[in-house]
Amino acid sequence: MYTDQHVELVERCKLGERKAQYELYKCYSKAMFNICMRIINHMGEAEDVLQEAFVDAFTNLHQFRQQSTFGAWFKQIVVNKSINHLRSRKVKWVEIDEFNETLEGSEEIETSFGWYENDTTLEVERIRNAVLRLPDGYRVVVSLYLFEGYDHEEIGEVLGISETTSRTQYMRGKRKLTELLGKV
Repeated sequence: MYTDQHVELVERCKLGERKAQYELYKCYSKAMFNICMRIINHMGEAEDVLQEAFVDAFTNLHQFRQQSTFGAWFKQIVVNKSINHLRSRKVKWVEIDEFNETLEGSEEIETSFGWYENDTTLEVERIRNAVLRLPDGYRVVVSLYLFEGYDHEEIGEVLGISETTSRTQYMRGKRKLTELLGKV
């Protein structure tokens, strides 16, 4: 059982109290909108997906068993809604059976491109803008891995791709991000 600062609000929402729903909306809308934007990369569509996610959450609040925080539960809804919306755009994921750039080669690639995940010297805004310019497939995997904390197995399950494809999309996305950051 997790300590959730919004337990009381959630309980009031379960009783259908609109003011409590609005309070939860105010607490989570900005952070969840940012997740939608990182995945969808279109302001209008991200707003729509966020609203659909809130409607789904409030409609299905009876399924929330407080095994995690409301925020974690709701984040999963937002990520799934965003990915499903992206799929509806007919983004094509390329399956790659065996890609040569596996974990053994990742250190060499990081060194050769001069970019490390722990490198905090790059400006946040510059990186955010570069990530938004990535192709959809790369952007989604990079965002889920770096910003949302999903591992490649989880990304594969959520996107319906193999773990290898997730790793490949991530490596290619990271390489493309490095190129974009070099041009900015």
